[in-house]
Amino acid sequence: MLIRPATAAELPALQDIERAAGEPFRALGMAAIADDEPPTVEELDRYRRAGRAWVAVCDGESGGGDGDGSPAAYLIADPLPDADALHIEQVTVHPRAARRGIGRALIEHLADRAREEGATALTLTTFADVPWNAPYYARIGFRPLADAELTPGLRRIRAHEAELGLDRWPRLCMRRDLTPRTAP
Repeated sequence: MLIRPATAAELPALQDIERAAGEPFRALGMAAIADDEPPTVEELDRYRRAGRAWVAVCDGESGGGDGDGSPAAYLIADPLPDADALHIEQVTVHPRAARRGIGRALIEHLADRAREEGATALTLTTFADVPWNAPYYARIGFRPLADAELTPGLRRIRAHEAELGLDRWPRLCMRRDLTPRTAP
C-alpha cells in the first residue's frame, strides 16, 4: 500500500469511493447518509491544493485495490488550531478494501504529519452508534469528548453538521492525543 497526496485527476474517483462507502449505511436505517452527495470536486480540490488530501493506493497483492494505481481510500483534514490538532474531515475506504487496515494507515499517516507540524492531537466527529465509526475510532486510540471539552472550532464543526441534518443520529467529537515519536 502506498499513501500519497491526491492528484487533481483522482478527485472524481474520491467521490466514487464516498458513494460506495455510503451504501452500508442503508442497512442501519440511514438511507439519507447513503444518498448524501460526496464533497464536490471543487471542495476536494481545495484540500488537495492546501496539501490536506491523501489517498491510499493498493496493489492487487495487498488487497483492496484494483492493482491499477487507483485510490482505494482517502483522507482529508483541516488544521484546528484552537485544539492544537489536525481535524479529520473525512476518511473513507471503498467497501472492497475494507477491513485491511487502510483507514488506520491513512490516520497514522496524518498523525505523523500532525507531529511534524507541531500538533498534539487528531480530532474528528462521527456517528456514535455506527460500528465502523465511533467504536472503530475508540479501538485505535480516540476518546469521546465531553461537551465541556469542545473548543470553539469543534463547536462550529458540530453546528455545521447539525445544519446538514446529521444530528438525526447520535454524533460525537473524538480526540486522539499524539505522543512525540522517539528516535530509534
